[in-house]
Amino acid sequence: MNSGINNGKDLPTELLTKLYTSIRSEPFKIPEDDGNDLTLTFFNPDREGWLLKMGGRVKTWKRRWFILTDSCLYYFEYTTDKDPIGIIPLENLCVRELQDTSKPYCLELYNPKGQKIKACKTENKGRVVQGKHQSYKLSAASTEERDNWIHAIRASMTKDPFYDLVSLRKRKVISNTSS
Repeated sequence: MNSGINNGKDLPTELLTKLYTSIRSEPFKIPEDDGNDLTLTFFNPDREGWLLKMGGRVKTWKRRWFILTDSCLYYFEYTTDKDPIGIIPLENLCVRELQDTSKPYCLELYNPKGQKIKACKTENKGRVVQGKHQSYKLSAASTEERDNWIHAIRASMTKDPFYDLVSLRKRKVISNTSS
């Protein structure tokens, strides 16, 4: 089913193997749309509140409603929105305080390996696309609020052991070929 979907070429076998293993170990479940899915999905979040988010393509700050639950950070334009405009899985990410000259009380979500963050967002026409962020810059209303978000995000983050095994294997292969 995946033949030729990468600009006419096949996807790398390693990527497909990782994806298969990931789905097999923890299947992706789409909640049933019974009209209450927002209540069910975001019923008891680890944290929720307003933050400013720096745009990816257009570098402007936008006020967004964030919900932290199930090791994901969801963001919405309004608290009443049924569907998030973006989802940031926290797997293999780090969070830190960030000094930003344009806004106080900033924090940053980033991949410590310098790779793009695997996230998604909904475009204006409703199409879901992969995010292109190297990092996510957020700004809270106070030092206390920023620190509370950092603490909650750290507590919610997960580590994917398979990701670490693949990275270790890559390093071994690279070091063996360069020797």
